[in-house]
Amino acid sequence: MLAIVCPGQGSQTPGFLAPWLEVPGFPERLAWLSAVAGMDLVAHGTTSDAETIKDTAVAQPLIVGSGLLCLLALFDHPADGFRLVGAGAGHSVGEITAAAAAGVLSAEQAMVFVRERGAAMAQASAARPTGMSAVLGGDPDEVRASLDQHGLTAANINAAGQVVAAGTMEQLSELKAAPPTKARVVPLQVAGAFHTEHMASAVDRLAHLANAISTHDSRIPLVSNKDGQVVHQGREVLGRIVSQVRNPVRWDLTMDTLASMGVTGLIEIPPAGTLVGLAKRGMPGVETLALKTPDDIDKAIRMVGEHGEPHDGGIAPSWRLVISPSKGTVSLDTSAVGTTVHPGDTIAQISTLRDSYPVLSPHGGQVVEWLAEDGDPVAPGQPLLRLHPTEASR
Repeated sequence: MLAIVCPGQGSQTPGFLAPWLEVPGFPERLAWLSAVAGMDLVAHGTTSDAETIKDTAVAQPLIVGSGLLCLLALFDHPADGFRLVGAGAGHSVGEITAAAAAGVLSAEQAMVFVRERGAAMAQASAARPTGMSAVLGGDPDEVRASLDQHGLTAANINAAGQVVAAGTMEQLSELKAAPPTKARVVPLQVAGAFHTEHMASAVDRLAHLANAISTHDSRIPLVSNKDGQVVHQGREVLGRIVSQVRNPVRWDLTMDTLASMGVTGLIEIPPAGTLVGLAKRGMPGVETLALKTPDDIDKAIRMVGEHGEPHDGGIAPSWRLVISPSKGTVSLDTSAVGTTVHPGDTIAQISTLRDSYPVLSPHGGQVVEWLAEDGDPVAPGQPLLRLHPTEASR
């Protein structure tokens, strides 16, 4: 199984798009996305300095736009990707890239949304000096206790021994002066405490805009970095992207889910490198590739051929299928064949070692067939129930 992952803010480096401008059609497409985003992504991806592209309002559209265009180098048509990619995921702002690549949003919708996201987060960051620091190593319980002691949030839990703390600059300075035992505190070049309550105003702004955005259900399973659950309903994907601005990023759970789905190959799209580094430690045995320049395209196409599994273009027909959001043991309700199910109805529970999750039906219809039995172990993305749409739910 092939997974495509999309990096987040901090992955960009000066000039990373320069070699891609030699790819036919790339400059014109980047110019178009620049027009949509209202900024010169060509300049920011080639000649702008590190300080310029560190600006949240610039970095986020640059990352999403470049990722979407570089994906086109792997597939002649988007539908080819839908039929071969088994799962997608994004780290922080990379979830917008993943959602657009999976067909939930159009490229233009994604660029407008990320433009507003970057601007809103930059504005929230300006309200008070805040930032983020990586905490490397140390005992996880002691690290967690230390962050609590200083009033900091574990904004990113990327892997064992790699936590990103976020809060005010004063709080981060105190943490650096008194780090947890056997841990290093490394300040990050980001201008704000992302994925914390400091971003509340940005969430409000994006939630307001999201009400006017039309979506489609995902053409491939998307793994949410909120909790590692598989999502495919368009409105849920968008809602999670909105709330995720102030929710911690659980990339560790995302990698756990990808591994449990049976992923054997993972490609990180530009600006690539960070997520592949995490996967090498967190997903042993999985072949990885950081797609950094056009020189890597042949390797990527080879991986698509070796790890991609032809299927019917996603969770199709998505309006008739209810899937498991996570790995665990399924407990089914009593809905017999022929029972009418309404959107939002709880049709099952998935129990894990950590918690229990309700499975909500994203669509209305009549139960045609249960595809799992009570007490069965299930994997994320596994079909549970087939629905026949009623006239009211079409």
